[in-house]
Amino acid sequence: MSAETFTTAIFLVTAVIAAGVLVNALFPVVYTMVGTFSSASHESDVQLRTDFKIITTTANHGTLPDPGIAHIWLKNIGSSRISVGDIERSDVFCGAVDNFDRMGLVEDATEHGQWSYEFGEGYDLNGNDNWDPGETVKITAVSNTITETGHIVYFQFALPNGIWRSTEFTAR
Repeated sequence: MSAETFTTAIFLVTAVIAAGVLVNALFPVVYTMVGTFSSASHESDVQLRTDFKIITTTANHGTLPDPGIAHIWLKNIGSSRISVGDIERSDVFCGAVDNFDRMGLVEDATEHGQWSYEFGEGYDLNGNDNWDPGETVKITAVSNTITETGHIVYFQFALPNGIWRSTEFTAR
């Protein structure tokens, strides 16, 4: 009987040690997976809550060497605010449908390949320097490829988190 007790005790100790080793091996993996899923869930939530709409557009054609100028108004229709930093890190593409360019952000767009935005007085309704739901941003894009009345202009605005909208409209 004492041999059975001794054998049972050895099996019990072995089982406890094995359980400890298993927990120590699996816990870091589970912890890492939870962090990964949490991060992915947060990014998905941000993308789901971020949305904007192109509400109106206009473009005046240029005659070389003067570039054409497009004005586009965007409204935040999502449920989250978008920082001015995100607006400034956004990608803007504009120009003729078959010949558009990625624009570079400047303070006041006046030359080919430049874009600027207005988001201050009259646009930032609560003065918090964030593009809040319901607020509008005006984008100005300048392109040498907008050359004639009636030409179709392509415009795309892409936020750093991958949310983007595009439109085509006619230059006048």
